[in-house]
Amino acid sequence: MQKILARLNDRQLEAVQQVDSPLLVLAGAGSGKTSVITSKIAYLIRSRGMAARNICAVTFTNKAAREMRERVGKMLSREEAKGLTVSTFHSLGLDIIRREVKHLGYKSGFSLFDTEDSRALLRDLMHKDAQVDADVVNQVQHLISNWKNDLVEPDTAAAVAENPSERLAAQVYEHYNRHLQAYNAVDFDDLIRLPVLLFQQQPEVLEKWQHRMHYLLIDEYQDTNISQYRLVKLLTNLRRTFTVVGDDDQSIYAWRGARPENLIQLGEDFPNLKIIKLEQNYRSTGRILKVANHLIAHNPHLHEKSLWSQLGYGDPIRVIECASEEAEAERIAAEIMTRKIKEQASWKDFAVLYRGNFQSRIVEIKLQAFQIPYKISGGTSFFARNEIKDIMGYLRLLINPADDNAFLRIINIPRREIGPAILEKLATYARDRGVSLFAACHEMGLEQYLKEHQVEKLRRFTHWMDSIIRRCESDDPIAAIGEMIRDMDYEAWLYQNASTPTVAERRYANIWTLIDSLSDTLKRMQEDDDQVGIREAIARLVLRDLLEQQEEEDDSDKVQLLTLHASKGLEFPQVFLMGMEEELLPHRNAIESDTIEEERRLAYVGITRAQQQLTLTLAKQRKTYGEMLNCTPSRFLDELPQDDLKWEGRVTDTQSPEERKQRKQDRINALRAMLNN
Repeated sequence: MQKILARLNDRQLEAVQQVDSPLLVLAGAGSGKTSVITSKIAYLIRSRGMAARNICAVTFTNKAAREMRERVGKMLSREEAKGLTVSTFHSLGLDIIRREVKHLGYKSGFSLFDTEDSRALLRDLMHKDAQVDADVVNQVQHLISNWKNDLVEPDTAAAVAENPSERLAAQVYEHYNRHLQAYNAVDFDDLIRLPVLLFQQQPEVLEKWQHRMHYLLIDEYQDTNISQYRLVKLLTNLRRTFTVVGDDDQSIYAWRGARPENLIQLGEDFPNLKIIKLEQNYRSTGRILKVANHLIAHNPHLHEKSLWSQLGYGDPIRVIECASEEAEAERIAAEIMTRKIKEQASWKDFAVLYRGNFQSRIVEIKLQAFQIPYKISGGTSFFARNEIKDIMGYLRLLINPADDNAFLRIINIPRREIGPAILEKLATYARDRGVSLFAACHEMGLEQYLKEHQVEKLRRFTHWMDSIIRRCESDDPIAAIGEMIRDMDYEAWLYQNASTPTVAERRYANIWTLIDSLSDTLKRMQEDDDQVGIREAIARLVLRDLLEQQEEEDDSDKVQLLTLHASKGLEFPQVFLMGMEEELLPHRNAIESDTIEEERRLAYVGITRAQQQLTLTLAKQRKTYGEMLNCTPSRFLDELPQDDLKWEGRVTDTQSPEERKQRKQDRINALRAMLNN
C-alpha cells in the first residue's frame, strides 16, 4: 500500500485518505483523477478493512470502467478484489433492475431496447393516428428521453407541455411506456429511471442497497443528469460516505442532459462536503496550460482552480489564418507531413479536432492526397455489423420470447420463406389477442388466420427456438447457442450473401468472437454471483452494445480525426484545433441561445488535449450552401494571452520572412523525403 500511495502528490494523497465524510475532488484536465479513484479503492480495502463487495465505482463509458478495473487489478489480488463493482451508471442500473425485477413488475429475461428499437416502437404508435415523418419521430424520442432523464412521468409531462410538439410527445409517452411493459422491455433511459422510482417508492428495497454499498466513487461527476444524481443521493444518504470526481470546466454534454449545477447541488445536500482540488497537470506544457487557464477564466466559477505543470514552458501556440477552408485543410495535412518527417514522429502522435463532423470531409481529402493514413473516431461499432445484429436478435429472443423486434429481425435469417403477408396476418392476430408474435405462433386460433402450411413454417421455427431455450436452461448454455448457430447453417447464409468468400469468413469469425465474449461475460458475472445465468449475461452484452462505439483500442499508426466532444479524456503529443471562427466555435446555435459558456468549455477541452504542440487554425472564407462567405475569427482567440501566440497568415503575422522561407523549405524537404521513400 505504501508503494501505491508514494506515487501520489500531496493533493492526490489527501483525496485518497479522506474517507469519513462526503468528498468532492475537483480534478483539472490531466491531473490524475483515475489514479485517485483506483488508489482509493485499494486504500479502502487494504488500509481501512472495507470488503470489496461493499465498494462501488461508477463512470460513464465502458472504456473508462475497463481502465479502472485493469488498474485496480494491478494493485490488488484477485481475492482482495472479489465482489468489487466497477461499472458504468447504466450497468449499475441494469444490475439493480435485474435483482429487483419482481418489485418493478417485470419478468426475468426482460429485453433492453436500443435507440432503433425505441424509434421503431414510437413510429408504430404514432402511425396509428397519422402519417408522421422521421424528424417528428426523432423529436418525440428526444423529448421522451429528456423527460425520463429528468424523472418527469407521463402525467406530469402532459401537464407541463407548452406547445403542440410537447403535447404530442406527452401523449405518445404514456402509450410508449405501457407498450414497453407489455413487451417486458426497458429502454436505455429506464436503466436509471426505474431504480430511482423503485427506491423512492419502496424504502425497504433502498435500505437493502444502502447497506450493501458502504462506499461509492463517481467519476466524471459533472456529466451526471438529474436521474443519475438522484440515484447517487439515494444510495449514499444513509452513510454519506462517497467521493465524486469532476471538473466543471469540462462539462460539455448539456445537450444530452448533463447538469454541471449538480456540483452546486452536492454542497447544498451535503453541508459537510469536503473539497480538494487537483491542479497539477501531468499531460501538457506550461504554455498550453496558461492558454487554457486564460480562456476558461472568462467563465464564472463556484470554485476557482488553475492548472500547472512541471513539464517545461513549451513552444508558442501557433495560430494559422488561411484563405479558405480548403487552404486550411491543405495546410494541416502539409504541416503533419512536414513534422512527421522532420521530427521522426508517428502518425498517431497527431490529432485534428473540430466542432462538427462536416469539417472532417475536406481534411480527409487532403490527407488522402498526401497519402497520410488516418482514422476517424467513432467508426463502425462491432455491434453495428449485420451478422452481429442477427445473432444478437437470436440471443434477445432466447431470453425474452416476447421481444417482437428481435422476432421480426431473425424470423427470415436464414431464409425460411416466411414472407411479409404471413407476418402481417400474424401481427394482426397477435395484436387482437394481446400476445407476442412468438406466443401467437403457439396458439390454435392462428389457423383461422393463416393456411396450414404457413402455420407449419412458423411453428417449425418457434418449436426449434423452444428446444434451444430449454437447453440453455438445463444444459451448457454457451454450447447450446453454438449448436443453434451451426444448426441453422448461418455460415452458408453468410457465404450466399457476402461479396467474397473472404468477407464471409471474416463475418463468421465475428460471430464466434461474440460467443467468446458472451462466455467470458458469463464467467465473470458468476465469479461475483453464482446464481447468475445466461439471461443476465446476454442482458449485459446487450447493454455493452448500447454503450460501446467500437471502444476496443485501435493502436494502428494513423492520424486521429475526431470532434471536440469525442476528444474528451484523450491526449495527443500534437493537436490541430481547426475552425476557430465565430458561428463555428462558438457555434451559431450557442450564440443565438446564449450558451457561450459551454462552447468555451469545449474549446478548453480541445486545448488541454495537447501534450507538446498546439496549433489553432481558421479560414477567412468558408463555403456555405454553395456561397463563399467571409468568416470572423473566434472571440476565444481574443481571450487567449497574446504573448504566447504566434500568428501566421494575417496582416500582423509574427513570422519573419526568413521563418516563412524556412517553413516552405521544410515542406519541400519533407515531400522530397516522401518521394524518395
